[in-house]
Amino acid sequence: MARSAHGFGRRGHEAAAMVASVPGVGSGALRKARLVPADTSQPVGERSSSVGVPLFSALVFVVVLAAFLGLSILPTGKLGVAGALVSFILAVLATMTVHIAQQWERVVVLRLGKFNRVSGPGIFWTIPFFEQNAMRVDCRVRTTTIEAEETLTADLVPLDVSAVLLWMVYDAKAACNEVADFTRAVDLSAQAALRDAIGRLSAAEVAIRREQLDEDIKQALEDVAAEWGVAVMSVKIRDILMPPDLRDAMSLEAQAEQRRKARIILMEAEQDIADMVGDIGEVYGGGDAALRLRQMHLLYESVRDTGGTVVVPSSFSEGFGDVLGDEVKRGMGR
Repeated sequence: MARSAHGFGRRGHEAAAMVASVPGVGSGALRKARLVPADTSQPVGERSSSVGVPLFSALVFVVVLAAFLGLSILPTGKLGVAGALVSFILAVLATMTVHIAQQWERVVVLRLGKFNRVSGPGIFWTIPFFEQNAMRVDCRVRTTTIEAEETLTADLVPLDVSAVLLWMVYDAKAACNEVADFTRAVDLSAQAALRDAIGRLSAAEVAIRREQLDEDIKQALEDVAAEWGVAVMSVKIRDILMPPDLRDAMSLEAQAEQRRKARIILMEAEQDIADMVGDIGEVYGGGDAALRLRQMHLLYESVRDTGGTVVVPSSFSEGFGDVLGDEVKRGMGR
């Protein structure tokens, strides 16, 4: 799968370059270009095949035809026109009688135009001309890409939104009898639900509330698709494209909001520091001894790590009047 994704990316760049080189095609047209991966991106060995169904019918036809041709030759020893015709008709009837369905298929069988049963998987039988296989339904999980181009939001902003829808058929009878084309019905209903969900939100909410948008679309689809025998597994928003002017404006708004928050945090820090400084000032202002001890501690901290020397002015010695003797003070004064 990594190799396929790499190949798709290379082909996408080549297609974009071709579009850009066309005269009259600008960046706006290039922005709206839709590059959809081809179905061949799936590895060949992982694709399911239904070749066995026609091969089984051909085998039944050949075996029954050979058997009845052999029985028609036994009485006379030669093959007549009537015997060949009867053998051919019986082989066709046998082919119309016995069928097989793949493991993931369910076959809706009608009898004289009325619903009779859902057959499969495996071998099943029908009455020729009275019963017919109305539809073969694939009951595996399917992936559908839904897009809403230039859809207006609640604040009248055009957006291009694409999503991935995972769904499956759980009731083949309802899928056959209740809707003419359930695949197209699911596709169109998903697009309508996506547009309605976008129209109820603003552009900023569409970009932020992706999970809520997924749930709203899924709930809207479940209410409609349940009548068709379709179960919605999940809806995931894949891409949101905004106009360039709107993107720039929202970017500036986000930057301004971040600056405002930074300034508020800085002012709150300044306020806390001012309160702490005020409390400390009250503590030191209430006692001269505590202030002197703090001064000595700061002096010690300034020279502890550097190992420097502090020269104390003569006027500074007056602060040590209570702890130094008279002779020491006279010596410092000289």
